[in-house]
Amino acid sequence: MKKSNFSLFNVVTNVVLLILTVLFIFPFYWILTGAFKAQPDTIKIPPQWWPANPTMINFEKLIVQNPALQWLWNSVFISVATMLLVCITASLAGYVLAKKRFYGQKLLFSIFIAAMALPKQVVLVPLVRIVNFMGIHDTLAAVILPLVGWPFGVFLMKQFSENIPTELLESAKIDGCGEVRTFWSVAFPIVKPGFAALAIFTFINTWNDYFMQLVMLSSRQNLTISLGVATMQAEMSTNYGLIMAGAFLAAVPIVAVFLIFQKSFTQGITMGAVKG
Repeated sequence: MKKSNFSLFNVVTNVVLLILTVLFIFPFYWILTGAFKAQPDTIKIPPQWWPANPTMINFEKLIVQNPALQWLWNSVFISVATMLLVCITASLAGYVLAKKRFYGQKLLFSIFIAAMALPKQVVLVPLVRIVNFMGIHDTLAAVILPLVGWPFGVFLMKQFSENIPTELLESAKIDGCGEVRTFWSVAFPIVKPGFAALAIFTFINTWNDYFMQLVMLSSRQNLTISLGVATMQAEMSTNYGLIMAGAFLAAVPIVAVFLIFQKSFTQGITMGAVKG
């Protein structure tokens, strides 16, 4: 009886997971097929579930009539630069907060935790004023620099750094290693899975940060692929095929990054769940 119930539970679970998988994949499938449809085919009722006459006209318009490749490069540059800067600063800050003892340590970490609860809208006005004061508004740096001090990154790397054995750090000091050498040779190999997980988190978060990009960027050449696709929506004549082609172009890097680093991402999350 128990075996029968267990088998029934497995069947029901697999069916539910299959349905959820289809629901999550369907939007991406609809964007993919819509990108290869002509404009009349995208608004047909009943809808075409597969392009009857596949065409590349949407991608041609996207590249020829719009600086889509420039937008894509801007998105890649912003995401990669932010990812590198966040990972470097967060790993160093997390290591210091976890393994060093200094006055105000707990207060400083509490400030990072409190900052995680603040939405970007709360700090938007000060950020814009600082960016304007620095003279970098409407540049890629205006998007990158405000994202570097990501409190979640410091919190994540601090938790990973707690797993570094203090004995190893003391042994490195006895062997004559400085702080930089100790971190790079002893601490970093231990927190590397967390570093990889943070890199993926940061890349995806920055790529999808439409709000910050919308506020900081205005000129057409400096737009990201997300903003560029949004500007292509005219008030009276929306070309859905063109928009879907842009959305597909914007989704490909995210999917590729996750598939390539999926193993590191899973390993990082798993190791972060276990301390000691």
